[in-house]
Amino acid sequence: MTASRTLGSTGPRVSALGLGCMGMSALYGETDRAESIATIHAALDAGITLLDTGDFYGMGHNELLINEALRTAPAARREQALTSVKFGALRTVEGGFSGYDGRPNAVKNFAAYSLQRLGTDHIDIYRIARVDPDVPIEETVGAIAELVEAGHVRHIGLSEVGADTIRRAAATAPIADLQIEYSLISRSIEAEILPTLRELGIGVTAYGVLSRGLISGHFTRDRELAPGDFRGMSPRFQGENLQHNLDLVDALRKIAEQKGVSVAQIAIAWVASRGEDIVPLVGARRRDRLTEALGALEVTLTADDLAAIELAVPVGSAAGDRYPTNQMAHLDSER
Repeated sequence: MTASRTLGSTGPRVSALGLGCMGMSALYGETDRAESIATIHAALDAGITLLDTGDFYGMGHNELLINEALRTAPAARREQALTSVKFGALRTVEGGFSGYDGRPNAVKNFAAYSLQRLGTDHIDIYRIARVDPDVPIEETVGAIAELVEAGHVRHIGLSEVGADTIRRAAATAPIADLQIEYSLISRSIEAEILPTLRELGIGVTAYGVLSRGLISGHFTRDRELAPGDFRGMSPRFQGENLQHNLDLVDALRKIAEQKGVSVAQIAIAWVASRGEDIVPLVGARRRDRLTEALGALEVTLTADDLAAIELAVPVGSAAGDRYPTNQMAHLDSER
């Protein structure tokens, strides 16, 4: 894979697809460490350079996993890898979430632990996972800017924030990208957030491009989720909502079949087609799913294809919010 894109006017050049590593450690049921590391190695071999994680994914497990994968990868692959790290989420021993901490001293504390777990001397892109309502974004971003000045962080990112917060952050320090959910069934950023980013020269790393597997083409109507799987609490995976959303997938499948590609490939390709400033993150946990996702880079969507996709999956057609109500409340991007 040679395709690459630049994250905003100040950010790094990265692969046209990034690998979201969260599912290798948390939220989707049992994980397979050996297969996870093999998948990261396969991604690096395929030319993926952007590895996305959070220090709270498995309470540090994901960062340690990436450390092991990079340490055991060929030197040339390891040197090309860029780490995108989210911080700030507070966890309980039982695995629950208890808020966010964006205080400057906390930012630097989180970074110190991440650098140790990742086994590196710098983080390429660093961002708070959700805005701390008790700390102005200027203070949080200012603390990351100090880490940049000290050489511990290369670029500043944002996550799930709205247009006003984006402007305030960008007035504080250069912002490389906003990480936010964006898919065929999650398009709220198009109204105000995406235009603001483009005005300010800020890129997008789009997660949830397959809506946690919902629009991957692999999720079945009778699938039973493992205990602890986030999707068991997600409104879009519940009852009538699930049936409605899978009807949308069936409509999308017809278009994919006509093009000779998979549902996942056409869904990823759609996100990639939204602009050169958007880098889709794929959450592949296995090498076969990674191979399928990489195939999206070979998919060219014509004007007729895009029109057919819009007809099959209209804006706002998904049933259910993208997070449970208590988690939606933490999304500055949805206010």
